[in-house]
Amino acid sequence: MWCYRPIIWTNSSKYRIILNIFENKGSRGMKSFSRAKKYAKYIFMVIIINIVIGCFYSIPMVYYGPFKNIREMLVTTAMSTMTHKYIATLFLSDEEINKILNKNKVNDNGESHSSDIKVTATAAKVTDPREGIESIKIDNGNLHGNMLIIKDSKRIKLGVSKDIGKFGEKLDDMCNRYGAIAGINAGGFVDDNGQGNGGTPTGIVVKNGEMVFKDPHIADEPINTIGFNSDGILVLGKYKYSQIDGKLEENKIHDAISFSPFLILNGEPTITRGNGGGGINPRTVVGQRKDGAVIFLVIDGRQSFSLGATLKEVQNIMLEYGAYNAANLDGGSSTTMYYDGKIMNNPCSSDGIRFITTAFLVE
Repeated sequence: MWCYRPIIWTNSSKYRIILNIFENKGSRGMKSFSRAKKYAKYIFMVIIINIVIGCFYSIPMVYYGPFKNIREMLVTTAMSTMTHKYIATLFLSDEEINKILNKNKVNDNGESHSSDIKVTATAAKVTDPREGIESIKIDNGNLHGNMLIIKDSKRIKLGVSKDIGKFGEKLDDMCNRYGAIAGINAGGFVDDNGQGNGGTPTGIVVKNGEMVFKDPHIADEPINTIGFNSDGILVLGKYKYSQIDGKLEENKIHDAISFSPFLILNGEPTITRGNGGGGINPRTVVGQRKDGAVIFLVIDGRQSFSLGATLKEVQNIMLEYGAYNAANLDGGSSTTMYYDGKIMNNPCSSDGIRFITTAFLVE
């Protein structure tokens, strides 16, 4: 009689397992199978216990041992999340956490110089909307994502959810509604405990030269403003509401949202030491070259094939592709890129594509 006899040996002869599974499924074969299941459960439990014990000892080693870089990465990653700050606060004091965060701050207090950008392309009507758009796959070691380079910056428009202030909208639906060939998520939104519906923006939203939303919880203080003026030039700066509202026409601000930090200002990186804070996460970035071409970048994260990127890592990618100005946009589970009828990246949200408030679109 044919039989399958896989043998699994453990270090102790006491727990040597010999599986005998007979084709006729007789009583002897069934008993062997039952015994094998019992020992398999035992081995599984031993593995789990070892993992738990390993974590129990390794976490204090990370926080209190000599692994400074790992500790800083873990703290900056944890403190950038909405719901997992406890990973840092359980083990370190507020003073220790702030010391690490301050060490990894971004120096983005300047603003972009519009006169440095020379837009060479014109917004002529294209017969094929894919014309003038270059799609690039990013596979840089452990970083995986997508990039779009749009030669004509005047094709960039801001999309807003149709029920802004109430409900958000998925990026692909927003692109279809606006008739856009491409888009990336843009500004942040109220997201209490990661349960936000993408309806209420944070900061400002300027659409077609009009202030369509202003966060009532922020006083008239400088906030990071990311947008495009009527000449198709990416504008980065810290402005008060009073500097923007009522002066949109004067400043030529056509579309704008709020988020931070700026990554590149006038050709200079803003992160020169540390990782920039924020740890490793999915990222969305917008930038512009000196010739006016606009760069969209998304990096996948919180997944087995791609953990994410630090702010400094995406800064370096943008520099590599010639960005003269660049800014970080809302990332995490919001990170999404759409192009030519499909989602290009792998959003990490458990619900799939998230509902968002705003997006930079290519029409």
